[in-house]
Amino acid sequence: MDLPGIVITGASGRMGQMLVKGVMAHDRARLVACVERAGHAWVGRDVGECMGGAALGVTVTDDPLEAFAKAQAVIDFTAPAATVEFAALAAQARAVHVIGTTGLEASHLARIDAASRHAVIVRAGNMSLGVNLLVKLTQKVAAALDADWDIEVIEAHHRMKVDAPSGTALMLGQAAAEGRGVSLDDARVSGRDGITGTRERGTIGFSAIRGGDIVGEHDVLFAADGERIVLRHVATDRTIFARGAIRAALWGQGQKPGQYDMMDVLGL
Repeated sequence: MDLPGIVITGASGRMGQMLVKGVMAHDRARLVACVERAGHAWVGRDVGECMGGAALGVTVTDDPLEAFAKAQAVIDFTAPAATVEFAALAAQARAVHVIGTTGLEASHLARIDAASRHAVIVRAGNMSLGVNLLVKLTQKVAAALDADWDIEVIEAHHRMKVDAPSGTALMLGQAAAEGRGVSLDDARVSGRDGITGTRERGTIGFSAIRGGDIVGEHDVLFAADGERIVLRHVATDRTIFARGAIRAALWGQGQKPGQYDMMDVLGL
């Protein structure tokens, strides 16, 4: 019982179920609750049985505050509106809040920032070790090359993904902008269509592909006259994200209140 207790929000989703399995299999954490929205078919039932397996002794609840109150960490891969509510409740419970939710806008980030004054929040567009290494490499390469090198971030995901560009693509674009010493908001170009004119020097382009069951593929293309550099990460199994999220939840124990990312967790 001394192991940190973890709550999984959005337990019925693909990532939610992966996280439930990951925590149950982990030797340094325990699953204390699972949360779903009010009216969901899983509420009031054992999460293991809902997932088609044996009972795990954890009942799915629609009361996040009660769940968070008995936990040391919350892992949250849900939706922006839900995540900002969970951030306030996790802060109230003084639980580490690990956020893998993407599609967050400025208004959401402001509320998450407010919550981080009272509790530890680890937020990342991608929890995998490989992607975070790619982010670091992207920043270094962008810093070494001038604006004669065009930068494009190309990402591919499954047909069910609802936001674009992906959170990971935005992480990579931000890393490129920081390396180049510019604002991503000023340099960003997304979704070209029609007669767009020639490319403006120094911009950072984004392209999104959606199809099939693609877990996640990200390329950062640096292109100049006569040569190209391509940095690439391919995810083939969502367990990499679950492993990273659980690692973040454990790392957050004992940290001072504030916002952190996977670079902090991995010491990069």
